[in-house]
Amino acid sequence: MTIIDRRSTLGLGLGLGFTALKPGATLAKAASTGARPGPTMIGADISWIPEDEAAGARYFVGSAQKDPILLLRDAGFNYIRLRIFVDPAKGYSRREPDKAWAGMAQTIALGKRVKQASMGLALSFHYSDIWADPEHQGVPAAWAGMDLKELAQAVEAHTRNSLAAMRAGGAPVDMAVIGNEITFGMLWPMGRVRLATSTGNPVTDATQQRAGVVGGFDNLAALLRAGVAGARKAEPEIAIQLHNHLGRHWPIVQEWTDALIARGVDFDVLGMSCYQQQAQGDWATTFDNFVKRYPDKGLLVAEYSSRKRYLNDLVHDLPGKRGWGTFIWEPTRHQEALFDKDGRNAGEGPKPDLLSQGLNSAEAPGGTLAGAPPPAPKPEPTGPMGHGGDYVANSLLDLYAQMAKDYGA
Repeated sequence: MTIIDRRSTLGLGLGLGFTALKPGATLAKAASTGARPGPTMIGADISWIPEDEAAGARYFVGSAQKDPILLLRDAGFNYIRLRIFVDPAKGYSRREPDKAWAGMAQTIALGKRVKQASMGLALSFHYSDIWADPEHQGVPAAWAGMDLKELAQAVEAHTRNSLAAMRAGGAPVDMAVIGNEITFGMLWPMGRVRLATSTGNPVTDATQQRAGVVGGFDNLAALLRAGVAGARKAEPEIAIQLHNHLGRHWPIVQEWTDALIARGVDFDVLGMSCYQQQAQGDWATTFDNFVKRYPDKGLLVAEYSSRKRYLNDLVHDLPGKRGWGTFIWEPTRHQEALFDKDGRNAGEGPKPDLLSQGLNSAEAPGGTLAGAPPPAPKPEPTGPMGHGGDYVANSLLDLYAQMAKDYGA
């Protein structure tokens, strides 16, 4: 498969808006050095907002009600990430199939609001009908039974068609995230990988395929090359991001990135999830080693919540402007939220910096601890999917206005 060899013209910020870079020295410099091609990205994933608004959510700064996107923009955010499922009515949105939350129509409508606010737009492709993450990478119902070639064709077409539809709907995408938290692969079992650094044993594609449980890096790379090709067919100047969830685990990030680059997966920036560290300094170790080993790649934090200023400073201060920025995940009501509801934090509050509960498959390599009891099954929820109520910005939001000022964003 031929991959177009080019780099992003992601957007040079003018105030809080973004416009495409013109070809020339600035673009060439970004392409050859991995430097951010515009201002530091101060971003957020806010894909829950339409569900919550439908359930009656309102957003306030003090006593003034505001559109949540404009509220975030005015507080210093300049980029928004949205997620999209293949057919959420068959998975994520099965409780409200007529709404198809995080499907094509809903994502276009929300993306249009983002672009009307003159903000950058990233689109995270969950190649599934429901959450795709380190523990789940299910094949969409419409793609069931496909072989590798057919899956690659489906990935290419879905990526290309989605981005074309976003542009036609008034929400052109600036950065495509080809797979969500795909450290262990995607579209399991065909695109699943097992890493030597998580098992402690040598791992090859041949042994994985003989075992019949995973496809190996050859398969994953084929699927990713298809997604990249589809994105660039729809938007030739788009930035391509890959997403590894273990920002705290440099050996895994290195093994995974080396394997994909060796197999011709061409991307501009690696996004990492950074919710917790196993030991103080883990994130800094990964970031520092990444920019040394991959001099033509950028780095960003694709998801985080706690330790906001510390993590943003780590990324912003990387040498050569190699840190592109960060995206806080669902800041209205997840973990250490930027909003209060009924007089207290709308999320669960800050998480501990160091892991104290033992390793788990979402934060650590390869699965739960041996002998750990399985999690208790959760009852199937009922009623509206969104969370209504009044969300009032708290003092954490003030951090972002200060960061935007300090970073010149």
